[in-house]
Amino acid sequence: MKQNILQSWNNKWPEVKSTKPLATGEGVIDQASFDTIEVGKVFDVVNQASTIAGQSVLYRSLAQPSCSLDEIKAKQQAVEEIKNNQAVRDNVENIVISSAEKERSLYLLLFGEFLGSMGTAREAQQIEGYGYRQYRQGVRFMLNLSESIYSSGEPESPYLRAIFNKINIFTESRVHSLMEGPVYNTEKGFKTKKERKGSFVPATIFVPQIFKPLLIMLVLVGIWMFSQFISYSIPGLSFGSGAMSGALFAPALLIYFPLVGTYDRDSCIIPLREEFKNSKELGDALDALGQLDELLAFIKFSEKYGSNLILPTVKEGEHHSIELIDAKNPVLGMQNESYVGNDFTLDKEKLVFVTGPNSGGKTAFCKTITQIQVLAQIGCYVPAQEAILSVADKIFYQAPEISHLDDGEGRFGTELKRTKAIFLATTAKSLVVLDELSEGTTFEEKMESSSNVLDGFYRKGNSTILITHNHQLVDLFVDKGEGVAMQVEFKDELPSYKLVAGISRVSHADRVAKKIGFSKEDINSYLADKK
Repeated sequence: MKQNILQSWNNKWPEVKSTKPLATGEGVIDQASFDTIEVGKVFDVVNQASTIAGQSVLYRSLAQPSCSLDEIKAKQQAVEEIKNNQAVRDNVENIVISSAEKERSLYLLLFGEFLGSMGTAREAQQIEGYGYRQYRQGVRFMLNLSESIYSSGEPESPYLRAIFNKINIFTESRVHSLMEGPVYNTEKGFKTKKERKGSFVPATIFVPQIFKPLLIMLVLVGIWMFSQFISYSIPGLSFGSGAMSGALFAPALLIYFPLVGTYDRDSCIIPLREEFKNSKELGDALDALGQLDELLAFIKFSEKYGSNLILPTVKEGEHHSIELIDAKNPVLGMQNESYVGNDFTLDKEKLVFVTGPNSGGKTAFCKTITQIQVLAQIGCYVPAQEAILSVADKIFYQAPEISHLDDGEGRFGTELKRTKAIFLATTAKSLVVLDELSEGTTFEEKMESSSNVLDGFYRKGNSTILITHNHQLVDLFVDKGEGVAMQVEFKDELPSYKLVAGISRVSHADRVAKKIGFSKEDINSYLADKK
């Protein structure tokens, strides 16, 4: 079960990107695939959330996508209700906008660093004084949140109802009662009004302000009684009890403020905030705010993207499948009217080879497929005219990582270890993208190793896409009726960024070398000039 965002922050100042992908085989996506697919960039474009809670929930969804069809469909239904029901949308937007303005007060209460009465705050998480203002504002934020959710009535979608129910559960919790007050400070700990009922244990009521009328009155009475005692005890005293009371009042205040403030901070505010931080109900309520903001962010993303976005049709399947019409890259296509969309279907074939010269769009296309799959599995819109796909229990993307070579293994061994880990973790319901295979060895060994690996994936039955320049390897599989060959299209030696049927058998290495000024002619010219 996923941690709520309060738990994921681990008693530290809120960090939006606190959730990490699970280990290989344990979640839908692992850290290496997360990095290669560039999910962080996907977050940047989808992140239209206004609150820190919303941004944290969105990042968590992307780092740990769901593989539950019911959960994905429930989120889609909630998105549609917010988008199509203006009253619901207005309510959600009001909650989010109000929370964005005030949520920092809660974080300051929960995670702020006390500087003491003489300190000056220079950082966002630092607290001057004794923390009374931060306590009042942080508590008020949560109480306002619990009061605001049903202004548009009961939502229809189960997912929205579940979100609202988290906040309702918080309103019935002990922590909510403590925030609502009064808080009774007893020798057996803090008690709510309900817990205090019928108890005869001595208690003081915590009042979150330095000026406490009853206490000040007692101080004044004490000063007056002391002055009366002194004036009657010392005959011939030159000034009366009234003057003495006035003289004692200023020193009493100098003692009163640090004594009362320090007591309230150390004995009430800090212990209470520890209880708040460890409250599952409060964490779930904050999570609910984040979920509302996440759903709203999906809608804002769809409205801002600049071309067709749809909620994809997501289904279960015995093996993974995907069908896309005019699919665009979620990141590169953002507000880019000239971006070229592609159609793509992968179902019974199970294995697709993508070939073509460099800079033709092979990698961008494969990242488009995987990014769309991730977005679909968090309940979000995807950039396409039509999208039908099954839930992937695992999404893997392997690309060469020269900077992460294992000691003693070399490039071939390091990449093969990664491929093995992916292979063992996949099922027929998985989506795998492999960017070249068996690099760092001879052509003959590359052919043998690559064919063995691809044959294994093919027999497992998952969807596998291989980006490769090795057309001989593609020929081998196509000749035996396993897999489909696609290539990036070039017209007049320029990429059209369209994916078409076929196997590319040409290299544009010379064109690329000329483009960057390192062709054979460039080298010869450089050496001639040096003579």
